[in-house]
Amino acid sequence: MTRVLVVDDEPQILRALRINLRVRNYEVDTAASGSEALTAAGRHPPDLVLLDLGLPDLEGVEVIEGLRGWTQAPIIVLSGRADSTDKVEALDAGADDYVTKPFSVAELLARIRAVTRRKTPLEEAGPVARIGRYTVDLATHSSYPTQAPERAVHLTRTEWQLLEVLLRNPGKLVGQRQLLQEVWGPTYLAETHYLRQYMAQLRKKLEDDPARPRHLLTEPGMGYRFRP
Repeated sequence: MTRVLVVDDEPQILRALRINLRVRNYEVDTAASGSEALTAAGRHPPDLVLLDLGLPDLEGVEVIEGLRGWTQAPIIVLSGRADSTDKVEALDAGADDYVTKPFSVAELLARIRAVTRRKTPLEEAGPVARIGRYTVDLATHSSYPTQAPERAVHLTRTEWQLLEVLLRNPGKLVGQRQLLQEVWGPTYLAETHYLRQYMAQLRKKLEDDPARPRHLLTEPGMGYRFRP
């Protein structure tokens, strides 16, 4: 059974999430402050953390940093802060996704399913992924229409590097800084236009409708996501 730690200082939200998650067979622990959250996580290590940023004693980012010191459990931030700066800080600290309040339970459950799918990483299941009607093989750096493997789609070295980061994190929101760091290096962290340019190229090559992508998605101001 998946253990979820819900951290929020609003009792009604804690109660609503506890009920909705338990009905769906999640094991649920709750905490109303950052210090309670870190203590609870240490006592019963969670498989997933739902974390509010506006806590009474610690900033949510501090809690993320504390958790990331010893666990890689997915962290979904729940917050009423709509500013993209807060979202980027949370992602840079190690959060896996960000849901803005108010949110629907259906949306939250979809995000939970997406981040927990990462527990079986791509390299364990095999280095082959599907993007619509295309097959992408990371081991051989080959991409082609699944029904016509002889018609290879050429990707540049940089396109492969960017695509690989996304494919190895299926369902996860990957922040702009992480992508720039991993693909171009630490001196390019402000060059977000690189990401826009290369993602547009990947969509033209791999999405059936590049103007309405279904798999290589943009989260404005935050980063990008591969939806299997």
